[in-house]
Amino acid sequence: MTIYSHIKKSVAEGNRLLAVLIDPDKIELNKVEDVIAKINQSIVTHIFVGGSEVGEGVTETLVKAIKKHTTLPLLLFPGDVSQITDEADGILFLSLISGRNPDYLIGKHVEAVSKLTKTQLEILPTGYVLIENGKQTAVERVSNTKPLARNNIQHIVNTAKAGQLLGQQLIYLEAGSGATHPIEPEIISAVKKQLQVPLIVGGGIRSKTQLNAAYKAGADIVVIGTAFENNQLFFEQIKL
Repeated sequence: MTIYSHIKKSVAEGNRLLAVLIDPDKIELNKVEDVIAKINQSIVTHIFVGGSEVGEGVTETLVKAIKKHTTLPLLLFPGDVSQITDEADGILFLSLISGRNPDYLIGKHVEAVSKLTKTQLEILPTGYVLIENGKQTAVERVSNTKPLARNNIQHIVNTAKAGQLLGQQLIYLEAGSGATHPIEPEIISAVKKQLQVPLIVGGGIRSKTQLNAAYKAGADIVVIGTAFENNQLFFEQIKL
């Protein structure tokens, strides 16, 4: 079964999926085995690897190290073409549909094709929607785009729906790494009601209460990054 088929099946069965986002710039290779051991013992179902600003070859080295210690599906969450590696299981082929920078809508994707055709990666087209959280994120800085305003929920909904109509297989609502607060349940719920594809939500979730609120509002996959970076016991504390 493909990764995407499994996600769709899990969503249809009402299962909650949880991804941990590992930034290659924020983990030391000699600590990978211990970190992954904690993830393997947790409720995490997927591992995402990537960051906005990562050096050449760093992602591949980290992915190789992670794969030695887990059988969880590992998906690239690339900030740039240089982060593509065949060592992973799949890739979130991200289109930053909340912005209007052509490089991140289609330009980087064209650049990536020559690399992707040489891999066996499962490609998951993903509409990426950045929502403002009170401070500038790395995504905003690197992509030179502005996030969508939280108070204009209809515009967020329309953006997400447009992504689906364009053929995106997943929609990812993102508050950004280190967000001051998570995306409000009202936004998640409004978007979910208009989608027929799985919904990913990430950014700013630091507690079991916030995690459950995201699921209750309609998130199919929740992504945890900074909370786990800052506290590797986090997944023990949020067991469902």
